[in-house]
Amino acid sequence: MSDNPLGQSVRNSVEDAGLAARLPAELAIVVPTFNESRNVPLLVEALRNALGDTRWEVVFVDDNSPDGTADRARALALQDPRVRVVHRFDRRGLASACVEGILATSAPYVAVMDGDMQHDETILLDMLARIRRGDVDLVVGSRYVEGGGMGDWNKRRIAMSQFATTLANKLTKTAIGDPMSGFFMLTREAFMGSLPGLSSVGFKILLDIAASSPTPMRVAEVPFTFRTRQHGESKLDGLVLWEYLQLLLDKAFGHVIPIRFVSFALVGGSGVVVHFAVLTIVLQTLLATLGTPHETRWFAIAQGVATLVATSSNFFLNNILTYSDQRLKGPRLWWGWLTFNIVCGVGLFANVGIARWLYQRHNYLILSALAGIAVTTVWNYSMSSIFTWRKRR
Repeated sequence: MSDNPLGQSVRNSVEDAGLAARLPAELAIVVPTFNESRNVPLLVEALRNALGDTRWEVVFVDDNSPDGTADRARALALQDPRVRVVHRFDRRGLASACVEGILATSAPYVAVMDGDMQHDETILLDMLARIRRGDVDLVVGSRYVEGGGMGDWNKRRIAMSQFATTLANKLTKTAIGDPMSGFFMLTREAFMGSLPGLSSVGFKILLDIAASSPTPMRVAEVPFTFRTRQHGESKLDGLVLWEYLQLLLDKAFGHVIPIRFVSFALVGGSGVVVHFAVLTIVLQTLLATLGTPHETRWFAIAQGVATLVATSSNFFLNNILTYSDQRLKGPRLWWGWLTFNIVCGVGLFANVGIARWLYQRHNYLILSALAGIAVTTVWNYSMSSIFTWRKRR
């Protein structure tokens, strides 16, 4: 029974890979992955063909993909020592995955690219040749310079990308034609300079690195055309815009107030709207069906229902938006919901106590109420970070 061409190619490269592995890698390609098991072997083979005798290694950083991406990469690593795997458990996020991957290699030059075959690996040698000259810190694979392109993107997606690029350029200390690119190469020195200021929020790590650099980066751009995904589904969803806005806010105001707290407070504001909407609907329904003689009792019931619904709304929104990188699932989701309700219940007593104390002494209604809300928000954020969305080591 004959071997398939991919398997034969792997075996043919083992000897060369073994020789290359005896020398340190000059270039590391960091590839964050999630559900890319079918693309991983294709990418490794493409890198072999594109990089030739360059001393390289590829570091797959996988967020515990349910499709077995990490296992597939490990199987390749057993055959080719240039393939490495960082398997992350119980945490997610493209930007943080890139950071961990870069820190896991000692190569002086590091490239970041997607694992879905949409980035053109054949320009990696051009990027390496450019950065070797020593006059730039960062080489970006750009869709917007002459010779580059967006592939089969529709007009709406192109317009959104260009708008996001305009916003991004207002934050970076240097002009980058395509700051939203996820395909770039930089020197280790440049990365280490940006590391202390990185937000690791969202998915645009290039923007984060450029905006976090203590001095303007020296940048060159190499054109490439965005290709069509080979297998799997796009990771772009409704959370991408939210995470991008979080990153922009963090780079602009993160030194003053944690962006996660801002997100938590915004979600809390939405909870107020939910609370009053539910309170009104439930109270009016009770009054219409059971009459007004016990209106106070109906109000208490409606208030209790509204509080539970609003608190639950805040929990699920925070789980999706504020703590997307620590998202709770399965049994932990419902345990988190319980602890969040307990934390908020204690916060409610603190709210009433602080507001009442201030009102009794100064008789400032609005000031007292706002103080109570502020104390509760800080309490809920702090305690839920410890008991509900605590990071697991």
